[in-house]
Amino acid sequence: MVGRAGGPEERLVPAAGFELATVNVRGLDRDAVWKNVALPAVIPLALRAGLRIVDAFRPDVVLGVGGYVMAPAIAAARLRGIPYVLHEKDVRPGLATRMFAGAAAAVCTTLPGTEKRIRAKRVVLTGVPLREGFEPRTPAAPARHLLITGGSQGARHLNQTVWAALDALGQRFDEIVHVAGRQGTDGVARHSHPHYRGLAFVDDMQSLMGTADLVVSRAGVGTIAEVTAVGLPMVLIPGTFGGGHQEENAAAMVEAGAAVSIPDGKLTPESLVATLDGLTPERLRTMAKASAGLGRRDAAQRVLGVLREVARG
Repeated sequence: MVGRAGGPEERLVPAAGFELATVNVRGLDRDAVWKNVALPAVIPLALRAGLRIVDAFRPDVVLGVGGYVMAPAIAAARLRGIPYVLHEKDVRPGLATRMFAGAAAAVCTTLPGTEKRIRAKRVVLTGVPLREGFEPRTPAAPARHLLITGGSQGARHLNQTVWAALDALGQRFDEIVHVAGRQGTDGVARHSHPHYRGLAFVDDMQSLMGTADLVVSRAGVGTIAEVTAVGLPMVLIPGTFGGGHQEENAAAMVEAGAAVSIPDGKLTPESLVATLDGLTPERLRTMAKASAGLGRRDAAQRVLGVLREVARG
């Protein structure tokens, strides 16, 4: 596996029992353009490192899982005539995917709609590979158990809104589990309610989704993939960072009937509670059915199948 020097993969990949080669690489920062001044010097060095890794390993096929980190190895594979497959997580393909999709043997996608935004020889809707344990179930309607999450780092605006609405939420749900992220550590310690359980971080999201009836979250593709694997209805509050890619993820889920969405700029305690109140039991059942229809618990096997086909030529 090839990853970024200094990234979390330096800890996670060896711990999982795989070899890791690292490259000093950075991506294009759209939110702070001044940070891109070093890119002209970084890119050639990263490409050389990618070529050394590919030449040493001599793969039959290369898988790029999206983002700028894959660029050195994918560019090296292209230069060496080695077939490669891309996996794009978001509805709107990232810059690296758009750069390399045209010569890719196939592009695997996670959400419906990506195929309309990409030029590739072959596009396959595989879903995103998940950890085991996300099992399908039928959530209760009306919802009694609410799960709120902003991702591993948390979402400050979402957290503050939840805490401000805590009394109203506690009147409507038997249990509110709130994963506030690392930035919410102090906040979960300060807020309490008989029906509220605040957590800074969890490793076992499978168990939390195994008891939830409704999920309120950002619109990151990892969370969406987990929620749809279980088949839960969603209220999505997409983040506006990263060029707004989460907004398109949320729009795809709304169009599919699996979610409703609140723009981050319109998220208030009142709008959150009103949105939740508007989800009738019939609406929740319809959303849950649509969510389950989008779930891809066999995504890893689907991606492996594409890789085997490409490797066999």
